[in-house]
Amino acid sequence: MPLIMFSRFLFARLIWSLSLTVVCLPGICADTNNPAAAVLALTQNTAPATNLPAPAEPFQAGAIPEANSAWVLSPNDGIAMTVFSEEDLNAKTTIDVNGMVMLPLLGEVKIGGMTLGQATAKIQQLYNQDYLVNPQVNLVVEKFAARHFSVLGQVQRPGSFDFPQNEPVNLLQAIAMAGGYTRLGAPSKVSVRRVENGAPKIYRLNADEMSQDQKKKSFDVLPNDIITVGERTF
Repeated sequence: MPLIMFSRFLFARLIWSLSLTVVCLPGICADTNNPAAAVLALTQNTAPATNLPAPAEPFQAGAIPEANSAWVLSPNDGIAMTVFSEEDLNAKTTIDVNGMVMLPLLGEVKIGGMTLGQATAKIQQLYNQDYLVNPQVNLVVEKFAARHFSVLGQVQRPGSFDFPQNEPVNLLQAIAMAGGYTRLGAPSKVSVRRVENGAPKIYRLNADEMSQDQKKKSFDVLPNDIITVGERTF
């Protein structure tokens, strides 16, 4: 066989062998009798993207989140509101005795008794209804009205105390503000009287365990709480 014909024969055999090795890859099931179609399917196959973050859900009007804290907005709290890309709607106001604030376009809106998150969602909902599409409202408390709690019983300085501006107070901090325990004080016998939903509720707490166990969740004091430290028994 002439050398040129033999070379052509080997090349044809090679092409035929390659066509037989084309197999079904994931997402591709090519015809092994049609190598051109198999190659085309291979080049056109694209796997779907994975591990991509889900798109953010748009604000849904009417969806007011549940309170994540019992700390609520009260009369004389100073409020600052900003609306993204709507500078004309930015406002600073104070909650009046009826729990109302005056806001641009909306007029009077009642937010007293709500958490900051609930008030923000309500204002977004109101703007979304009639004025803006998916408004981005940011609400902050610039100045809290004076809030008080009382510490009674076996402490060095029983009486009424003010919350520090913009800072929470837990049970151990409240007792420390009252000068700590007397020699008769019983850290394991602490009660907190609180009004919830219009009805009084008593919490029986062990402040000694809270101070000994750093992992134990602290008990947050709320405005108008009455803390009483009991007397130890000998």
